[in-house]
Amino acid sequence: MGKKGRFAKVSKGNRQTSMLIYDGVKTWEGWGGKLRLGHGKCRLRIYDLNKEKSAGLTHIRPIVVVVSDLPNSNVSVQVYSSHIATGVTKKFSIDPNRMIWVEYYPEIQYGVNKERSIPERFDKVEFTWIGDKAIRPKWCPLESPMLDIIKRLVNA
Repeated sequence: MGKKGRFAKVSKGNRQTSMLIYDGVKTWEGWGGKLRLGHGKCRLRIYDLNKEKSAGLTHIRPIVVVVSDLPNSNVSVQVYSSHIATGVTKKFSIDPNRMIWVEYYPEIQYGVNKERSIPERFDKVEFTWIGDKAIRPKWCPLESPMLDIIKRLVNA
């Protein structure tokens, strides 16, 4: 796994944050040369579930990658999920077969007095991997018990 970004956090006091190995902004280049089509940035958090001390439990997919849109961003992580996943697995030397990819969308309140809301959402994304390239993403709602684990991590 290796590379910790300049936003990496390690906290001995909280087991959720001690599993956090990276928390920062991921930028990606698009295509189109000077037009910079398809470029963007998102929040990226990477957790290693094996860092939690738990009665000899070994996770088949211990690496959890959580991506989310940045406020006021004009691009969505959903549109570029394959491109982002390919870049993240390369940069952080993550084995895609040992990773869970999650897109997190926080609650959005809207209306004149913020009286309406769209609830937060956690989507698991499965990719087909051809070599080191992620293609054909498939989204599904994240379900318990993994949903509960991810919520604890994200809200820590």
